[in-house]
Amino acid sequence: MTGGDSGSSGAVSRRQFTTAAALTVLGGAGLLGGSLSRAITVGGPGGPLELSLAAVINRVYRVTAREPARVTDMPKHEFRGFWLSTVLNIDWPSRPGLTAAAQQSELRNWLDLARNRNLNAVLLQVRPAADVFWPSTAGEPWSRYLTGTQGRNPGYDPLAYAISQAHARSLHLHAWFNPFRVSMTPTVADLISWHPARKNPSWTFAFGGRRYYNPGIPAVRSFIIKVIAEVVAKYDVDGIHLDDYFYPYPVAGQSIPDTAAYNTYRRAGESLADFRRRSVNTFVRDLGARIFATKPRMLFGISPFGIWRNKSTDSRGSATSGLQSYDATFADSRLWVKQGWIDYVVPQLYWHQGNAAADYNTLVKWWAAQVRGTNCKLYIGEGAYKAGDTAHGAAWQNPRELYKHTAKCRATPGVSGQVYFSATSVRSNRLNSIGLVKDKFYRRVAMTPVMSHLGAQRPYAPLITSARWNGTAVELIWRGATSGTLPRHYAIYRWESNGAAAAVIPAQAGALRRVHRRRGNPERFVDTGAVRGHTYWYLVAGMSDLMVESAAASAVFIRA
Repeated sequence: MTGGDSGSSGAVSRRQFTTAAALTVLGGAGLLGGSLSRAITVGGPGGPLELSLAAVINRVYRVTAREPARVTDMPKHEFRGFWLSTVLNIDWPSRPGLTAAAQQSELRNWLDLARNRNLNAVLLQVRPAADVFWPSTAGEPWSRYLTGTQGRNPGYDPLAYAISQAHARSLHLHAWFNPFRVSMTPTVADLISWHPARKNPSWTFAFGGRRYYNPGIPAVRSFIIKVIAEVVAKYDVDGIHLDDYFYPYPVAGQSIPDTAAYNTYRRAGESLADFRRRSVNTFVRDLGARIFATKPRMLFGISPFGIWRNKSTDSRGSATSGLQSYDATFADSRLWVKQGWIDYVVPQLYWHQGNAAADYNTLVKWWAAQVRGTNCKLYIGEGAYKAGDTAHGAAWQNPRELYKHTAKCRATPGVSGQVYFSATSVRSNRLNSIGLVKDKFYRRVAMTPVMSHLGAQRPYAPLITSARWNGTAVELIWRGATSGTLPRHYAIYRWESNGAAAAVIPAQAGALRRVHRRRGNPERFVDTGAVRGHTYWYLVAGMSDLMVESAAASAVFIRA
């Protein structure tokens, strides 16, 4: 995996990390207008280096040396998100029928909440029940949860607005789809007259008081993939996300009425359970292939129920005794990970530590073992809604339950982040449970995990052109490359220094001040945290869309 870097003097040779020089002085005329033709290399590859001479105030340096990796409570890369639910107006909009302006104001507040909690991703439910949050041409109507009436135009494009506002806050936005739920009621008469499910009632079945698309019908799977593929092709989302509803969860005394599909599409000797699992597996495989064919760097993730199978049923399963998604919803989530069909998995581990049937720690360890040796990243789904709710037992009255979850995740190799259900619980912060997590574990912002398996090259490095005290803060300006492999993000670091040690590209987030999404050229960052009269290193590195870092960075040593 290689890439390059460039400055205003033109592109320079591409370099691997292992052969990078430590630090290069760019010119001798300060930040602006100086010739960049002269390069003086000092030091060598490795960790922090001592300069023979102190760093020069206001001089820009090209940095390629990297801090050695080390265990830290401030990881540089970690997925931190929440699910923003729209079905039944759980989170957003707060109720159907709000004006477009009111909906947009609420959405901005949710995104601001994510930023304030130092999260970096929002999973927005854009297709809650076979109705959508964008002007679809694939055949499904506007969602009733926007206007109160299915098919009524809300007067703007909520998905496009969400993307623009999330990216303006340097948040990743994943479009979340419920794939097979048609309606929260059982009758097709509740759907708009031209709804695909109403025009094709044989595609659906009623079960447990709701209506579902039948995953066993090939035409159904193709249609849903078509709906999702429209978002992949037309929108700048950072990922496609599915929740845990494939075949519906069991309901006592009821059977899923899919005998006709089974008889029509089963293979010779195939049991009903195997037919259902194959139907879901085919959908996941084909959707992943369609996403990759359309946008090869688009992420695809799923949040399955937290137990695949119990060890008492299958030796490969977890030491648990709860409902098994393999058998109950016919979701073979372990297979999806092992086959490489998904880029990340978010098992919903909504249990406390020590739960008799489904111990949180046991399941974290089990899932970490499943992703080992694969390219699939593991983020743990957290039941934040249980914190402080007496209906969920004494364990969830402990303000530190979620805190202990995060500590377990950080201590478990293979766990790369967490996602909280739902946004309302993150905002309500009962027992200060989320606040405790932020104060300890999310003190610094973090970049989302590197997804280098999708073939991302290193972007060209930026060049700092100005760093000055503007009277109230430090204003940092840099230019990115205009050709070659362009960065999608910038990582901005600042740390206090006397200039005796050379700048290095940090391996952790202790000095990370912001992850800045590329907006234009030049770029600008105002650091209100700098203290007048103190001396600092500022360093800016380029990041690709998949968070692969540039081989070099630009640094400047200044007095605020």
